Amino acid sequence: MTVYRKMTKMLLIMILLATAVFPVSVFAAAGDINSIEFESSAKVQLTVGQTPKQLKVYANVEGSSSKRDVTGAVVWNSSNTNAVKVVNGLLTPIDSGKAIITATYNNALATIEVEVTHPIKELKLEYSSEGNYKLGDEEDKLLVKANAIGGETATSAKDVTADTTWSSSNTSVLTIAEGKIKLAGEGTSTITAKYKDLTATFKAVVKLPYSEIELKNDKGIVIKEIEMLVGDNPVKVAAFTKETTKTTANDISEKAEWSSSNTSVATVDKGEIKVLSAGKAVITVSYLGITQTVDVYVRAPYEALLLTPSGDQFLFMGESLNVKAEVRDAANSTPNVSGSAVWSSDNQLAATVTAGSDAAAITAKAVGTSVIKAEYRGISKSFKLTVFPTITELEADKKELDMYTEDSVSLPKVNGTKLDGTKLDFSQEIEWTSANDEIAIIKDGKLVAEMAGTVNIVGKIKSENPTSSKAAIREKSVVVSVTVKDKVHILLGPEENFVIVTGEEKAVPEVKAVMENGNELDVTSTMEWEITGTNAIIKTTSSGKVIKGLVKGSATLKGTYANKTISIPVTIEQKVTKIVVEPNAIELNIKGSKSVKVTAYYSNGKTGNISSSMNWESSNEAVATVKSTSVKAITEGTATLSGSYQGLAASVKINVVPKLMKLTVNEKRLKMAPGAVQNAVVIAQYDTGKTAVVTGSAAWTSSKPSVARVSASGQIVAVSKGTASIKGKIGTKTVTVTVTVK
Repeated sequence: MTVYRKMTKMLLIMILLATAVFPVSVFAAAGDINSIEFESSAKVQLTVGQTPKQLKVYANVEGSSSKRDVTGAVVWNSSNTNAVKVVNGLLTPIDSGKAIITATYNNALATIEVEVTHPIKELKLEYSSEGNYKLGDEEDKLLVKANAIGGETATSAKDVTADTTWSSSNTSVLTIAEGKIKLAGEGTSTITAKYKDLTATFKAVVKLPYSEIELKNDKGIVIKEIEMLVGDNPVKVAAFTKETTKTTANDISEKAEWSSSNTSVATVDKGEIKVLSAGKAVITVSYLGITQTVDVYVRAPYEALLLTPSGDQFLFMGESLNVKAEVRDAANSTPNVSGSAVWSSDNQLAATVTAGSDAAAITAKAVGTSVIKAEYRGISKSFKLTVFPTITELEADKKELDMYTEDSVSLPKVNGTKLDGTKLDFSQEIEWTSANDEIAIIKDGKLVAEMAGTVNIVGKIKSENPTSSKAAIREKSVVVSVTVKDKVHILLGPEENFVIVTGEEKAVPEVKAVMENGNELDVTSTMEWEITGTNAIIKTTSSGKVIKGLVKGSATLKGTYANKTISIPVTIEQKVTKIVVEPNAIELNIKGSKSVKVTAYYSNGKTGNISSSMNWESSNEAVATVKSTSVKAITEGTATLSGSYQGLAASVKINVVPKLMKLTVNEKRLKMAPGAVQNAVVIAQYDTGKTAVVTGSAAWTSSKPSVARVSASGQIVAVSKGTASIKGKIGTKTVTVTVTVK
C-alpha cells in the first residue's frame, strides 16, 4: 500500500513537470483541428490603390460546432506578390493580376483566389469628324464608341459601348442608342455617355448637306414659276443640289419629298406635276432639311402669255437681250407669237424693243428703268428692265472678313466703278459662291461660318445672257478672304493682380483661351492688348509685348482674343531697395500661430508694410504652414519660410516645440550638513505627453546664498546653518527646493 502511494505521488509529480515544460497542444491529438476555412470562400476582387482588405481564417474544432479565429496564427503566402501581398491576412493590391492566397495552420490548409485590377478612372468617347455631322451621313460615320480606361492595366481601354447609357440633350437634332446616332435635324446637341459612376460628353453639330436646292425644267434651266393650262400633259421638274466650286450638282428628285399646297389645282409625284383645275399651287420639294418651291399657275386656254426669260431683268448700256413670247392657246400647245405680239417700252429713253419673228430684241439705251410689255389678243405680260451705266470695275467694301463658328453675317457690299470714277452700289446684282462649303456657306442671303479655316468667297454679276454687245464687266468678279475661328468659351489669366515696378518692364501675363470645343490654347502673343490710364504703357520688343511701369498707382490691362476680352488689374509699385522681416526667427508651440511683419524701404525714402505680398512658402508643411502673413505650427520640428518681393528674398526660421505644462523636481526638501553637495533633477512635462530632464535649461536662484548656493547645472552646495529656498525657472513654470543646513 505504501509503495502504491509512492508511485502515484511520483506519477503526479511527473505530469506536473511535463505540463510546465511542454504546451498542452503538444499532447493534443492531431484530429483536434479538423480543417481551416476562410470567413468567405468567394473570389476576392481588389483594386489598385484601394484600402487593404483583411482576410480571416477560422479553425473547425473536432467535437465542437464552434469555430476558432486563428488568423494571427496561420502562415500566409501569395502565389503572385507582384499582384497582391499578404501579411497576417491583410491583402494589399500592388498591380493587376491574379494570385492564390494560401493559409496554413499546423497541417491544415485553405486557399482563396484574388484578382487585382486597376481602377476604371476615365470614360473616353471615340467618334468621327470631330463631332460634325451632315444629314444623310452614312451609318459608319454615326457610330460612337465608349472606352473604359483602366482595368487590366492603368491605361488599357475596354469597349463598354453596349453597357453604357446614352442620351441626347436635343432629340430634335439627334437621338442615340447603343452608340448609334440617328440624325433628325439641323442644330447642336450634347451627347452624354454614362458608365457606372463615370460620365463623358461631346458636342455634336448637325448641318445641312447642301446650301440650296434648285428646280430645273427639261432644258436644264432653273425655274421659279410655271404657267400651265387645264388639260396640259404632266410636266417633269427635276430637283438638284446647288453646284459649288467644291461639289457638283446631284439629281435628288427620286430621294426628295414632294408636296403641293393645293392638290385640287395640281399634284406632284417625284417631280411630275399634273394639273387638275384653274388656280395656283405651290410645289415644295424637301431633302435632308432643305426646301425649295416653285409657283404653278394653272389657267384656262387663251389666258396665258409666257415670256422667256421671265421675271425682272437688267442690262448694261449698249447690251441687247432677246425675249420670246409664247401663248398657251390650248392644252399642250405653246406657239411662239413673238412676231405677232405688240411690244412696248414705257421709257424708250432707257430701252427700246423691236419685234422679231422668233423673239423681240430689247436694247439698253440709257441709264434708267422701263416696263417692257408684250400684248397678244387681249392678254399681256410685262417685266421691269433696269439699265445700268457702263461699269469698269467691281470692288467689295472689304477684302478680308473674320468670323466665328456658327456666326451669320451679311454678305459684303459691292460697288461698281462708273466711267466718271463714281461708285454705284451693285450689291443686289451680285451672286456669291463659297470655295469650300465646309468652312463657310452662302445661305438665305447670309454668309454662315461652319468650321475653323480660311476660304475665299467669290462674287459675280448674276448670270443673264444678252444677245449682243455683252459688257466686259460680266466676266469680272470680287474675292473676299474669310477666316473662320473657333469661338472662345472663356479666357483664363492670372488669379492675382499683375504687379510691376516703376521704371521696369515686365512681359504681359500669360492668358489661355478655352475654346467651346474644350481645347486650350496659349493666346498671350496673339492677343490685342491695351492699358488704361497713364501709370503704365505697353511696348513691343523683340521678345514680345511688355508693360513698363511709369508712375505708382493702378491701371487695368485689357486683352482681346477672338470673341472674348479679359480685364486684369495692374498695380504699379515704387521700387524697393530693402526689406526687413520681423521676427527673423520664431519659436512656436504646437497649434500656435504668429504673424510675420515685412517692411519695405522704397527708393523714394518711404517705407511700407508688404507683409501680405511676400508669397511665403514653408520648407516643411508637416511642421509649419503659412497663409498670407500668419504662420501656424503643426508638429514638433523645424522649417524655413521663404518669400520674395520685387526679386528681394527673405527667410524666417521656424522652431516648433511642445508646450511646457509642468515642472517637477526630484527632492522638494533637503537637510544637509555644511559642505554637503546635492544635485537637483528637474523633469518637464509637455502637452504631447512627452517628458524630459531639463535641469540644465532652468534658471537657478537661491534666496540665501550664504546658507546654500546653486550652480547653473542645478548643483546645490550647503554653506552654513540656516534655511534657504532654491528655485529653478523655465518660462513661466518654477520648482522650489527648501534646503535646511544644520
